[in-house]
Amino acid sequence: MDTDAVGSATALLDAYPAGDALFFASPTRTLLTHGVRAEVPHDARPLPERVAATLAERVGAGDQAPLVVGAVPFDHTAPAALAVPDAVQWAPPLAQDPLIALPAAAPEATGWSVRPVPEPAAYGAAVAAAVARMRRGEFSKVVLARTLELTSPDDLDLPAMVQRLARRDPRGYTFAVPAGAGRTLLGASPELLVSRRGGQLVANPLAGSTPRSADLAEDVRRAAALLESEKDLHEHAVVVDAVRAALAPYCASLHVPERPTLVRTAAMWHLSTTVTGELAERDGRAASALELACALHPTPAVCGTPTDLAREVIGDLEPFDRGLYTGMVGWEDASGDGEWVVTIRCAEAERRTLRLYAGAGVVAASTPEAETAETGAKFQTFLHAVGVDQ
Repeated sequence: MDTDAVGSATALLDAYPAGDALFFASPTRTLLTHGVRAEVPHDARPLPERVAATLAERVGAGDQAPLVVGAVPFDHTAPAALAVPDAVQWAPPLAQDPLIALPAAAPEATGWSVRPVPEPAAYGAAVAAAVARMRRGEFSKVVLARTLELTSPDDLDLPAMVQRLARRDPRGYTFAVPAGAGRTLLGASPELLVSRRGGQLVANPLAGSTPRSADLAEDVRRAAALLESEKDLHEHAVVVDAVRAALAPYCASLHVPERPTLVRTAAMWHLSTTVTGELAERDGRAASALELACALHPTPAVCGTPTDLAREVIGDLEPFDRGLYTGMVGWEDASGDGEWVVTIRCAEAERRTLRLYAGAGVVAASTPEAETAETGAKFQTFLHAVGVDQ
């Protein structure tokens, strides 16, 4: 990648056309792909094995530096939306491109209709039901989500939405991914699940959050309070411990900081821990980025603990199928390097409809009011991109 090319990253952002194109921007690179050369099959083999075999087939067919790109659902048994694209373009990170500071065009006035699923009162009741079960000792955490269904009188302008998402948080992870049957998954996630570059891995679990404030003094107060919040620090520690346990078997060394720091987006403050490690080799090879991602997925930050019981509770209390939400989105090459991001702050688009998703980590100290407010704040990332004031 040419790190000195001013405008090269924003040129890829400007060139995103929707349809069968994929856009992925991270703090390390910007990626735009077009077309489908080969799809990753859905069969009984583990997903990393299917991806590795698909890439090996493309190398054997003479492809130079093939990639697999796309999204993996929350339910690991469901089909993934992964493919080898026809054409690939790379650029440096958006945050390094001075042109990213130019504002995106404001959303056009649209008569959106908005329908919450479930209604906020029903979501609050689900939180209360989960808290009651936790206080009886059944489990320790569950992440409960809700959705907003937005319908426009006109077809959606996805490139314009991606522009606004990327320019609002250029240091985060912005993505737009074909999701099958005329659907597109798009969003701006703050959370890296795992990346691999050579023998090095990085994971960045986030758990524990609070909404930003437009008032500077209040914003600083909220950030400081989050760093001292016993509830949020406990929630974060549970996630970090799970990440450590999942990654340790693949590593020769693993560094986990003792205390979290803060990460901010335009809408939220998050507790953040950056985990780094050196991979161990087994039978002459180290685990691929997707193998590491599948070992982590789903973390307690998007599911709960214990995982299997939290999945059951989600199935009982959420009145919708999560699909790709809280799965992972990213890319992997034939060497096993790649980046996989947690699919949050996202929406699924289809013609004139957007379904927005937001979730909150529910623990025994949670309240329905606080978790409903937190999910409402998390919706703001996408509502801002489409011009809905809620």
